[in-house]
Amino acid sequence: MLENQRRSGFVTIVGRPNSGKSTLVNSLVGEKISIVTDKPQTTRNVVRGIVTRPEGQVVFLDTPGIHKPIHRMNERMMNMVRNSMSEVDVLALLVDSSIPFGKGDEFTLELIKPLPVPRILLFNKIDKVKKKDLLPQIDRYARILSFDEVIPVSARTGEGVETFIKTLFRFLPEGPFYYPEDQFSDQQERGMAAEIVREKLIVLTRDELPYSTAVVIDRFEEGEKIHRIYATVLVERESQKAIVIGKGGLLMKEVGTAARHELEALFGVKVFLELRVKVSKDWRDNDSQLKNLGFAE
Repeated sequence: MLENQRRSGFVTIVGRPNSGKSTLVNSLVGEKISIVTDKPQTTRNVVRGIVTRPEGQVVFLDTPGIHKPIHRMNERMMNMVRNSMSEVDVLALLVDSSIPFGKGDEFTLELIKPLPVPRILLFNKIDKVKKKDLLPQIDRYARILSFDEVIPVSARTGEGVETFIKTLFRFLPEGPFYYPEDQFSDQQERGMAAEIVREKLIVLTRDELPYSTAVVIDRFEEGEKIHRIYATVLVERESQKAIVIGKGGLLMKEVGTAARHELEALFGVKVFLELRVKVSKDWRDNDSQLKNLGFAE
């Protein structure tokens, strides 16, 4: 295929919290570029995943789950979602087909309705539902908003993922690649380190903590044989600090060990990881803290 016949463009994937957006993007790219947990609002920033094929290049934007904000952080997360939808070539709405249609779905459809781009509806988690139960759901969405394509997928098993990629090339414009052919994400190592530590925190701590914790990389010293990473875990209350540290510091040690092992596999070198915990009251509503965490206004 000639260079000028290649297609390339940006595809934003949106959906409610826990619909499986990050799992899908990881499956599309074939690499873990977004952290994944079973807790809603795990994704807080827009992450780009890049798929390059002989026919072209697709840049996927993994976005925070669409929700009604209660903190400044959530407001800025929703601003990121809106911005990611403003100048893309295709919008993909990912729906969890295993749960009933609700007010959140109505809110999401109203949000994407004005966008003048091709829309693809993806019904995710089809490995959890019977095929006959999908038809009424598809019909319900079609009555509210028209879509250019409807594709059932399972981000977990990979079913339908290849169909989705092939379909996208029909809608993307001709153009050059935006990234080198061997690049699969625009994530910087510093940001990836913070996210991996936060993922381990979410997995290993209690249900109420994931929403009130954040990770700041204080120093990132990159060496040929070892990376030295110094990070601070933010919590909102002293009681949360005690939970994160754990009895005798065991929980924090477990978080650090799990994160270090994954970082070493990712970077291909030894990693020294030092974690500390700091109470920052109401950091989710603190402008300077939010800016430091990458939530620009």
